[in-house]
Amino acid sequence: MPTPADIRDSVPVFEDVRYLNTGASGPSPRWIVEAAQREIEAHEWGAASDPGPYPHAFGFYEDVRADIADFLGADAGEIALTQSTADGITRIAGGIEWESGDTIVRTDLEHPAGVLPWKRLERQGCAVRVVPTTDGRLDREAYRDAVADAKLVCLSALTWNYGTYLPVSELVAEAHDAGAYVLVDAVQVPGQTPLDVTEWGADAVAMASHKWLLGVWGAGFLYVDGDVIDEFHPGRIGYRSVPDPEADEYDLKPGAARFEVGTTNLAPYAALSASIDLLEDVGLDTVDAHINDLAERFVDGAPADRLYSPATPESGLVTVRVDDAESTVERLREEYGVVVRSLPDPAGAVRASLHVYNTAEDVDRLLTGLRETGW
Repeated sequence: MPTPADIRDSVPVFEDVRYLNTGASGPSPRWIVEAAQREIEAHEWGAASDPGPYPHAFGFYEDVRADIADFLGADAGEIALTQSTADGITRIAGGIEWESGDTIVRTDLEHPAGVLPWKRLERQGCAVRVVPTTDGRLDREAYRDAVADAKLVCLSALTWNYGTYLPVSELVAEAHDAGAYVLVDAVQVPGQTPLDVTEWGADAVAMASHKWLLGVWGAGFLYVDGDVIDEFHPGRIGYRSVPDPEADEYDLKPGAARFEVGTTNLAPYAALSASIDLLEDVGLDTVDAHINDLAERFVDGAPADRLYSPATPESGLVTVRVDDAESTVERLREEYGVVVRSLPDPAGAVRASLHVYNTAEDVDRLLTGLRETGW
């Protein structure tokens, strides 16, 4: 059974720096990259003659779909393979019949992936309401007012700038009571902590593998509740969206696979399946506890007036305020070998992402650098 130390040893970047930026992208362990490489060889060479590249790929897609569904507590028919979280969000946006005057609600904490699709719909006559937050907490009264006549609500399960969890189940219930669909951006959750995606009750949840799951770029996944799948008609379709591509009149596939379009590289999905296996071997409870210990160590060592994130950490995303975020991040990298990132909001924000392969020494090195450069 691999340990957190084993995972760290398998990520070459730690030979050069102390990497604490998984919330942006998690560097993959060698085992994960090797799984992707093996699948490329299997598809391009081994399957070329028998059973053929397309039969091999189609069977592989179903295997990966089953792996993701089992990991999320969903049914395989509720999973679509996408390229990223943003890709999944835009596929849902394109799967709804919009009319001028329809209302979309989002929070002011959304990543651009959960902002830009709605800006486009504004150009088609839709209205976008933005619910305000304070310190990563949603104004619940403003939310209830905003969703009263909305068609869709888009919100993040775990905020990327504060590391706070929104009360997703409660927000979904309130939106459903108002007759709105709910789309959740959950990219910061899987790989940090156990997740049963069905417990939120959301209509759709978009995620990807290149952050906390430690996969490679290019493997996103979209959960669509089986009870509402038939209500979505994707704006883009291809031969993977339908059961019979050559039929005179097309029918969409009955499950979430209707959101898939055409030829997709298998390698990122092979890495995703391998990542799921790896984290389950380590144990997601172990990962969660390790992250919490590191986050508490960081918070305990930071001045209280410098914390943007909660004093009791809720995740591995911990954001602090510095005097000059850009220069602090640069100096941390150059002088202390620590990789973190600045954020566009809140002001002067530097975010550390603490994951299973990080150590107490990483946190202490970051704190030393911040004391000497940013505080």
